[in-house]
Amino acid sequence: MATEIPPSPKVGMVSLGCPKALVDSERILTQLRADGYAMSPDYAGADVVLVNTCGFLDSAKEESLAAIGEAIAENGRVIVTGCMGNEAELIRARFPDVLAVTGAHQYEAVVSAVHEAAPAARGPFVDLVPQGDVKLTPRHYSYLKISEGCNHACAFCIIPQLRGPLASRRIDAVLREAEKLVSAGTRELLVISQDTSAYGVDIRHEARAWHGREVRAHMTDLARELGGLTTPDGQRPWVRLHYVYPYPHVEQVIPLMAEGLLTPYLDIPFQHAAPNVLKAMKRPANEAKVLERVKAWRAICPDLAIRSSFVVGFPGESEDDFRYLLDWLEEAQLDRVGAFRFEPVAGAPANNLPGAVPEAVKEERYARLMEVTERISAARLAAKIGRTLPVIIDEVGEPDEDGDVGATGRTMADAPEIDGAAYLRQVPAGLAPGAIVDMLVEDADAHDLFGVIAR
Repeated sequence: MATEIPPSPKVGMVSLGCPKALVDSERILTQLRADGYAMSPDYAGADVVLVNTCGFLDSAKEESLAAIGEAIAENGRVIVTGCMGNEAELIRARFPDVLAVTGAHQYEAVVSAVHEAAPAARGPFVDLVPQGDVKLTPRHYSYLKISEGCNHACAFCIIPQLRGPLASRRIDAVLREAEKLVSAGTRELLVISQDTSAYGVDIRHEARAWHGREVRAHMTDLARELGGLTTPDGQRPWVRLHYVYPYPHVEQVIPLMAEGLLTPYLDIPFQHAAPNVLKAMKRPANEAKVLERVKAWRAICPDLAIRSSFVVGFPGESEDDFRYLLDWLEEAQLDRVGAFRFEPVAGAPANNLPGAVPEAVKEERYARLMEVTERISAARLAAKIGRTLPVIIDEVGEPDEDGDVGATGRTMADAPEIDGAAYLRQVPAGLAPGAIVDMLVEDADAHDLFGVIAR
């Protein structure tokens, strides 16, 4: 007599915030799928909806609350997790019908809440289903989270309150995950954490056996091992380092970039350059030495691309401080820059600092900074016209009225979703996302490159 397998409960997911939160969402969904759940792409088909929230800024909290409200209105059965989980009282006061509230990276708690809200049928047919990772990014790139939390006490940040102190993963676990991702089709690994340079400090850089040798939990060892990975077809995946504080040992990874083992790209959260502001921010940086290091890094690896983010309008920031920042940016010639107007966050020490900058002044400084950085970006991209650069394809379009097919990709200087793009015309119809092609750069604007596949 045939045994009928009961239908699987379906889970919907709304994932907000940074790539680290996206990795949390992937882990939660991976466990739920292994537990017999199916995924729903919309509210209507979900038995329960998870909202993974962001709580870094008040504006992010409002976005999270709006997402919770939408999920309640569209579905009604909602579980909240993520960085706003530590404000359960606020969430329940606004939305008393939420089924459960859990905190950041509390995987077991949120999975248990789903089990309670929408129990999955258990049995031999379900229990024998192998666990497969759920990805919320395209198949060809993946985020590799190497640690949780942060040991810094930056005045404007509440990440240590939300995610705790630095907690590094075992080096063999990180490398095993990276190897698995690359074997499954990942062509680009994006290494993320709150402080990639500090990886392993909390576990005293303990060494683990990996493929017959001892490897330390240290940024430089990790970078070297990731640079040795190969795809099934024998190619090296791109390995991109994010959230890198400019500690002295960072210079040890620059030769790996020059050798082609790592993508020549560093995402460094400088936040400011004026000494007075950095001191008030409690930032672990020295702006003068950083400029010297940037010059030394580019001498070793001329194609090194540096992205960073800056805060304007921090309490006490004077016009002289802001001009210092602009002058510093002119000298640093960073490739990609993002900027944020200072925003008070509940629980952040910066809220109590004197010298609040008026909103109108913040807006004016933000506009001036973006004007400078756009001009720098335009000049650096214009210098690439006529060069042939490798590009990873993210999307291939449909043929136009003349039958031409265009594609969108990124050079090694561009991380997905936050940097610029490379637009190719007249690509072969069989080109697929994840392919890496050589692009002849024909034109550029302030953010993007345009060209054709080199013949």
